[in-house]
Amino acid sequence: MTDNPELATKEKILQFFLDIGIPVKKTELARQTFLPGISIEHGTILIDESKLLHPGDLLHEAGHLAVIPAQKRQQTQNNVGMKAAEEMMAIAWSYAALVHLGLEPSCVFHNGGYRGESESLIENFTKGRYFGVPMLQWLGLTADGKRAEEMGIKPYPSMIKWILDDG
Repeated sequence: MTDNPELATKEKILQFFLDIGIPVKKTELARQTFLPGISIEHGTILIDESKLLHPGDLLHEAGHLAVIPAQKRQQTQNNVGMKAAEEMMAIAWSYAALVHLGLEPSCVFHNGGYRGESESLIENFTKGRYFGVPMLQWLGLTADGKRAEEMGIKPYPSMIKWILDDG
């Protein structure tokens, strides 16, 4: 364990990725990337630790990968989730992941991102005003309150599974 909270958070996130099957590779990224220190290559999250500014950004990028089928994930390069629905699912997925990991919402919804809407996202999600959940539910990754009760499981932000299967 480390005395550096940011390093501990990053290592916790990376272990989570290994546990759920999202490949990660630590490397040097020579080119500028959309999120500093993070890129995607053939479904693998590439991390340049010297350029990574916010460990929570890793969860957001993993959220983009998690909601696409494995075959498409393997073909994914660089920026992912260019559509509004994909962005909403990645945000909802990353919130569920940070709750699962016991991290603060500001880890993902930090002041450096989300076009100045971080505080609004934190307020909405922590008060149960979620978006993106119906799409995650449609994919079979989670269930909202009513559906979860019918299934006898915990509702979102608990997840049924973390990664979309092929099929």
